[in-house]
Amino acid sequence: MPGELNRINDVVLKKGAYGLRRIARPRLLVGLCLVLGLSLGLTACGGASGQGGGEAVSGNIKIEGSSTVFPITQAAAELFREENPDARIEVGGAGTSDGFEAFCQGDTEISDASRPIEAEEIQACKEAGVEYIEIPVAYDGISIVVNKKGNDWATDITKDELKKIWEPSAEGKVTKWSQVRSDWPDKPLDLYGPGTESGTYEFFNGEIVGNEEEVNRQSDVEMSEDDNVLVQGVSGDANALGYFGYSYYENNLDTLKALAVDGVKPTEDSIRSGEYLLSRPLFIYVSTDALKKNNKAVKPFVDFYLSQQNLDRLVKAAKYVTIPASLEDESRAQYEDRTTGTVFTESGEPKGGDLKTALKQSK
Repeated sequence: MPGELNRINDVVLKKGAYGLRRIARPRLLVGLCLVLGLSLGLTACGGASGQGGGEAVSGNIKIEGSSTVFPITQAAAELFREENPDARIEVGGAGTSDGFEAFCQGDTEISDASRPIEAEEIQACKEAGVEYIEIPVAYDGISIVVNKKGNDWATDITKDELKKIWEPSAEGKVTKWSQVRSDWPDKPLDLYGPGTESGTYEFFNGEIVGNEEEVNRQSDVEMSEDDNVLVQGVSGDANALGYFGYSYYENNLDTLKALAVDGVKPTEDSIRSGEYLLSRPLFIYVSTDALKKNNKAVKPFVDFYLSQQNLDRLVKAAKYVTIPASLEDESRAQYEDRTTGTVFTESGEPKGGDLKTALKQSK
């Protein structure tokens, strides 16, 4: 088993699908092979099910995008390769925006995204003749975290306090915890957050800061597109406050503590219900051209990824939140019916008011 775990970590060290940047070794995936082996009924991550015992698949698949979605897609790729060793699947985590840039240029077959595709990206895909299927695969709750050691006083924070910390005017001014809440200690406030190409950055900024120019505090913040770098930063800094995807918090409970936001902590139930303020869906976008005969590996891989046998178990193993069965059926139907385009408005809201309704209306 140690050899298998090391092999998976070596895979994670590969560059992104089209060489944007090197992905740091995620603590998140240490032990993921074991977790998947238990939850999927596998032995040493070998013998993944979902292909129906058919003939092994060969071909190349390039995937780039969200570092938040990365753990789910990387797990799916690793298990798929166990049955199909001639399938070469490269998964990167350079950020949602960079992922869409590559996808709309035709450089990748699948794009991981922690937010819906935006107007300029839709236009770029249209101009390049790239049609896509938008597939929700899981829920995430962006977690506001502090270092677990010695911060017993930090248990909750409000949306207004988060805005006070992260709005552009706070740069160089709100530098101590006591400036956020008077009964908090008079010690430095060290901030860690995603880079500007991250869908997590954009979602957080829109929900908390509400700045139409999609700019929040940056100059005095430790920023990275790789959530593992942020995890390491907060874990090693007693004065830290940071934010990133729920999975990265759940996989580092020994060093991190999540704060309740407006009185609600991020949990599976609060994220799935939407009660937690920073809940959001996660997606993969699949090129329709890639599903055709010009790439024989893509369809079997997406079939495997979205299958009833695998999707929920992959999401749970990566420690994200599964979508309800009824929504999962609608999501899977988007793929099976080859329904193209997005079900979101330009403002990022699902058409019809909720995601399930939006998916139904798209058919």
